[in-house]
Amino acid sequence: MFALDFKKPSCRPITLSNYVAITVLGRMLPLEAVAVQVHTRSLVTVCCVYLPPHDVVSQQDLDTLVDQLPTPFILLGDFNGHSTLCCSDVTNSRGRQIEQLISNNCLCLLNNDEKTYFHEPTRTFHSLDLAICSPTLLPLLNFTVGSDLCNSDHFPIIVFYADSSGAIQYPPRYLFQRADWGNFMQLADITESMVSTADITEAVQNVVNCLMNAANTTIRKCSPRLRKFRRPW
Repeated sequence: MFALDFKKPSCRPITLSNYVAITVLGRMLPLEAVAVQVHTRSLVTVCCVYLPPHDVVSQQDLDTLVDQLPTPFILLGDFNGHSTLCCSDVTNSRGRQIEQLISNNCLCLLNNDEKTYFHEPTRTFHSLDLAICSPTLLPLLNFTVGSDLCNSDHFPIIVFYADSSGAIQYPPRYLFQRADWGNFMQLADITESMVSTADITEAVQNVVNCLMNAANTTIRKCSPRLRKFRRPW
């Protein structure tokens, strides 16, 4: 799980759980951003960025930031922009830059319709804090917003694995010691017609299908299992 809040102008991660190792990559110039690599189920780069609301930020600087991040990555931060893509009612110039950043780099937005920022003078809620990730991470992650402002005007944003259990589900394995090898040999009969096609890819697939069908029929499998991650402390 990754959790951030934005009590200070320089946003920073405040919680990293279920990790095995962490490597600090340092500041990502020219923007106000820092990045780390976290080894959870795999190596993931987590970058936190803060874009001041009145600063002029070029599109090239945003693209340069993304280019510096090892993939896959999660980009979290206070972008100080409004976009209908990011659950806002309107789109401003910073919002259009965010949309262009996502489009230019084929990225994915994790945010849902939960608001992340409370504007006290108008007593309104907005979505200024975003979680953007590499496409390969999108089906693995969920996004939510904390319910406590914690003496800030930004709610913590939380990104966590979709199964939320801190475990990997491994596929069932063949129990070779309980196989019916005699029946397997009869079913795994590679005939000449399987491999006499002009397309080598089709021939290979025919052989694979034959072997897999024989294995699934004659070799029992164990039940799917979960492997829990060990904490380093």
